[in-house]
Formats: sequence, structure tokens, C-alpha cells
Amino acid sequence: MKNTNTMTKKTTQLKEIFTSKSLDFLMEAHDGVSAKIVEETGFKGIWGSGLTISASFGARDNNEASWTQILDKLEFMSDIVSVPILLDGDTGYGNFNNFRRLIRKLEQRDISGVCIEDKLFPKTNSFIGGEKQPLADVEEFCGKIKAGKDTQKDADFCIVARVEAFIAGWHVDEAIRRADAYRLAGADAILIHSKKSTDEDIEAFMAEWDNRHPVVIVPTKYYSTPTRKFEKMGIQTVIWANQNLRSAVTAMQETSRKIYTGRTLRDVEPEIASVSEIFRLQNAEELKIAEKRYLPASDKTINAIVLAAAQGSLGELTLNVPKTLLNIQGKSILRTQINSFLNMGIKDITIVRGFNKETIVEPNANYIDNDEYAETSELYSLYLAREQIKEDTIISYGDIIYKEYILLDLISSTHEGILVVDADYESTEEKQDFVRTDQAYSKSLFGRKVKLTGISNSMKEDQVNGEFIGLFRLSGQILEAFKEELEVASLRPDFKTIKLVDFMNNFIRKQTLYVNFIRGAWLDINTIVDLQKADSLYSSPQYERSKSFYEK
Repeated sequence: MKNTNTMTKKTTQLKEIFTSKSLDFLMEAHDGVSAKIVEETGFKGIWGSGLTISASFGARDNNEASWTQILDKLEFMSDIVSVPILLDGDTGYGNFNNFRRLIRKLEQRDISGVCIEDKLFPKTNSFIGGEKQPLADVEEFCGKIKAGKDTQKDADFCIVARVEAFIAGWHVDEAIRRADAYRLAGADAILIHSKKSTDEDIEAFMAEWDNRHPVVIVPTKYYSTPTRKFEKMGIQTVIWANQNLRSAVTAMQETSRKIYTGRTLRDVEPEIASVSEIFRLQNAEELKIAEKRYLPASDKTINAIVLAAAQGSLGELTLNVPKTLLNIQGKSILRTQINSFLNMGIKDITIVRGFNKETIVEPNANYIDNDEYAETSELYSLYLAREQIKEDTIISYGDIIYKEYILLDLISSTHEGILVVDADYESTEEKQDFVRTDQAYSKSLFGRKVKLTGISNSMKEDQVNGEFIGLFRLSGQILEAFKEELEVASLRPDFKTIKLVDFMNNFIRKQTLYVNFIRGAWLDINTIVDLQKADSLYSSPQYERSKSFYEK
């Protein structure tokens, strides 16, 4: 069952419970999950029990848990339910001034009311040596009630005055005297408390009280009294004060015993709530819906393909292991890339292996082997992994390292086809994947659409706008078009030797690809010198310049 009165303020709902002509009930809760269960069961309101909230902390019911700790717990409870919560506020956590502050903080957390008892701070539980507990001065307690009513901003916020006269061993006359004083001081209801196993105290009080103000009871000790008798007495509200925690303790003790003695979960799993039920109570489904609304990229599964078939030509360093396994700052190039993918939530990773493929063993990856690595290009390696080009795919050369924010920027892009391009390229004698764009690089282009208009190993200096670093992303219609064009190209007799950049240069005649400009903060490991540079990448001026640009 769910609360059908969600359009009414919680404070107003609680007020209506106290003033209703029919008997209503508040059920104990001590945390968010128990509060949610109480609401779903159908109860109109929740009793935030001082005893059970303290017990949930492992603290005694003697104000050992501070009032701010209680507030923290209440905030979670209030956030998850739409029914009102009446806090068991003990003595108000101090004098009138402490109580005023408590009222302000409760209203800020959408708590609908507070019940305070006429005992001295720090309180002791009423069922522990009650006759020895001195009561508060009536005038002082009335002043506390008045201070609370003057402080509250919501007129429907309820203050319930709990009369402890019977608990302390006084007779009905003292209970009536105190209750009437508290009523006149502004209390919205009177809670008359008793620890007898029968209802004689309550019955005596109600006979004298003559329905002059709403009355609340807590029949923990006199639980055998039929509820219909409470109705006949004219009681407005019954609080079931601690049964949820007590039943939970019994269940946890039994479950722990079974697991401990049986050394297995087999005997308990069929008897306890499923993990999915816990997720439901936590409202996990709402988070899924919110993620789809506010994190549109999260409803796609991004996967990655690493083209790592080449041996490399770094002399003895690549004599027995592929270049992708060269060590940089304690990790291989490949492991560094995989860590970056995992950090971005990319778990579907495919590695195209080739030279000494048995040496590439990564627990977080799948493998496709290019046994013709020596005679074929990176495009052919990608073709072998074409089934892994799906929905949203990041493709990386296996011999590059780059700072993680470059990958984050690539993932954050809304373009369906995008290449990472370094605007701070330096022309060398080695072959480079030069890039030409429709706009020359400038800081003002950051985050804007820049079209790729050419990509080649050979390009005139005045045409070059940057260098393709070997990292790109495909998704949506561009991904599908890329795969189709790949199948067409595979029919060519020279397909196995076609360079990836040459394929892309032809592809952009039909489709539009974009670039993400970066400034340094990456390396292509082709020589010993590159390997030496890699160790200082994170502290290089080039990286610092690039980082400062992204931070602006």
C-alpha cells in the first residue's frame, strides 16, 4: 500500500491524524529502509523512536546519540517517504533554547512533529527504574512548549507533550494536572505513558480527561488490551513504538546463527529478502531513469579495440615481445591503455594481437589474432575485429600513450565520428599521419565542430593543421557507414596493405568526420628516444601547457 495523500503537506497529514474522529496508528521506524517499509505497509505516519534510533547506532536510550546524529538519520528517513514522521524528541535535548533550535532543524528536514517528555535531560528510558526518575518542573516544561510553538514556521507542525507521571509513580490527579497545563501551553496532543501490563492507568486518565484534547498512547507494556477498547476510550492515536527493530533483531540473530553453525548460505537464502528487494526499497529504479535522462551517453555501451599486432623496431627491446608490451613507468603501454579504458567505465576491450601473441595476456580483454601481422596493415587488423565495431567504439593504436583526460574528452564528444589530433605536432623524418581541417587550430575552437578534410602520410607543410595520434571513436550512422566501406575495401586485391589513414582519406569524401584538437600530452613510441620521453610525459612542459589549456 502507498500513501494516497501525497498532495497534502506532511505536517497537515500528521495534524489530521491527531484530530481525526477515528483511531489512527503510527508505526516505529529507525532508518530509511524501515521507514519505507512502514509507508508501503499502509501506515499513515511514522514514529521516529528515540529507543530504536539510538539502538541502530548501538547507543543506549540515554541521549548517548547526539541530537545532530538523530537529525542525520531522520533526514534520510524523511527523504524516502511521503508520510509524516513524529520524532521521539526525548526531553527536547536541553532547555527551551535547545528545543527552539531543534524545532528549526526538524522543519528544515520536513519532519512533521516532535514529542517531548516531562523529564530531566539527559533522559533515561521510561522502562528502566521509572519511579526513580524525577520529572521536570511543570512551569519550565510549559515554557519549553511555548518556545517551540513560537519558533515553528509551519502552523501545522505538531508538538506532542508526553506525560510521565504514571511512569514516575504518581497518581491520575498529577497526570491530569500536567496534561492540562501542557494543553494550555499549546501542545497539539498529549501522550499519556504507562508501564503497567494492563490499561488501568490509561483508562483512569481518559475517564478524567473527558476528551478535552487529542490523546496519544504507546501500549508496549499493555499490548493485550484490545484495540477496540482504545477506540471506546476516545484515544486518537496509537503508537507501535519499537516492534520493527525488535523483530529485526530476532531475525538477524537467527540468520547469523544459521550461517555460523551451518557455514553455508543454503539454509537462509530462501527465507530472507532478495538483494533485488533491497534495491527496490532503495528506489534504485528511479536512478536508472534519471541516468537515462541526465546521462544520455550512459545508455550506450562503449567498447574499445586496440590494434597491437605489430612487432616494432626497437632492436633488442622488441626482439621477443611486441612493442605494445614495452614498459613505461612500471606498466606496459597496453596495460596503461587498458587502465584508462577501465577508469572510464569501458569494460568491453578487444586486443588485436600478432607478433608473439602468446605474450599478450590481459585478464580484462578479449583477443583477435592477426597471424599475417608482418605483411598486413593496421586497417587489416581492424577488419579482423570488424564484429567488435558496434554501437559506440573507440579504436586505438597499440603503441601510443596519452593522458587520461584526452580519452575523457573523446568520450564526452557528441560527434558520431571523431579523431584525436595534436595541433602541436613537430614534423620529423618519420612518417606521420598529417591532418588537414576546415579551420586552423585556435583556442576558440575548443568544444566546437572542426571537420577533417584530409589525412595522409604525405602532405605539404602549409596544408597541415595537426597530427592524428592514432585514437578515434565511431558511433551511430557513421559507424555503420564505416563498416560498410570496410567491407567494400576488403574486396580490393591490395586490401591487406592499405593504410588506415588512406582508407579514412577516401571515407571522408562520402562521410563527415570531425577532430578533437589537443596540444601534446601523448606519445607515439617508435624509437628508443620516444621511450625515454615517455617516462617524463607527465611532468613535461608540453603536458603542463596542454593541461593549463584544458583548465581554462
